[in-house]
Amino acid sequence: MEVGIGLPSAVPGADGRRLPEWARRAEERGFATLGTIDRVVYPSHESLIALATAAAVTQRIRLFTDTLISPPRNTARLAKQAATIDSVSGGRFVLGLAVGWRDDDYKLSGVDYEHRGSVFDEQLDELRRIWSGESVDGLGSIGPQTVQQGGPELMIGGGVKAAYRRAAEYGRGWTMGGGTPEQFREGKAGVEQAWAEQGREGTPRTSVLAYFSLGPNGQEAAHEYIHHYYAPMGEEIAEAIAQSVATDEDTIAGYSEAFEGLGADELVWMPCSHGRDQVDLLAEAVVQWL
Repeated sequence: MEVGIGLPSAVPGADGRRLPEWARRAEERGFATLGTIDRVVYPSHESLIALATAAAVTQRIRLFTDTLISPPRNTARLAKQAATIDSVSGGRFVLGLAVGWRDDDYKLSGVDYEHRGSVFDEQLDELRRIWSGESVDGLGSIGPQTVQQGGPELMIGGGVKAAYRRAAEYGRGWTMGGGTPEQFREGKAGVEQAWAEQGREGTPRTSVLAYFSLGPNGQEAAHEYIHHYYAPMGEEIAEAIAQSVATDEDTIAGYSEAFEGLGADELVWMPCSHGRDQVDLLAEAVVQWL
């Protein structure tokens, strides 16, 4: 199982100038992937710009939107942005996409939240056509040409049958944006079934997102950040997520072993703090997987 680490791009108060430093350090410490999470109505850095910044200061590490809320975005512009990151990174970009759960992101973007699923399906089809070089509405093609043939690697997020079907129809696999090992087991089975129904060869790639917060103030930082980020879901859900954050090496090892045992191809640890020590503390906790 490969292990990645998130950029602190969604942690309020993170200085944007710290993102390149964090990216360089993550690559030096051997992480396989740099990830981002995405919201519109939140004091976070924009995911694609953050990863483009990381691409400029790294050579090996993959760059993964885990996940990007794509239906509120203009599809042609998203295709161009993704192709650009793929180009400047030398083919290291992984585009994780999902519909998201916040209706305010849709309201602000002028997209109907109730029809987000159908919008997403149309978007995935259009992305594939754009990256194949087709003319868009007879107006011409959109570049640049991607390093990866057919466009960046696509991973689809979501815990419903439609998400598994999209992963099998359009993607390289499926990513779980937080949850228990049992939820991952069920999701992996769901995407594998959809994969077979689509007649896909091989097996789908599977990825898991989990939160971590290490050091003397780890629990405090986790509680503050998770409750702030997930406040719209209600106190009970936010507290449950906060309690699941790995705040010590034993918990990190336990989660890692559990997801590896269930066949996860990758585990991406998202930070709850932008402290400079977090990259090194996590690297030490997952050293056997690096």
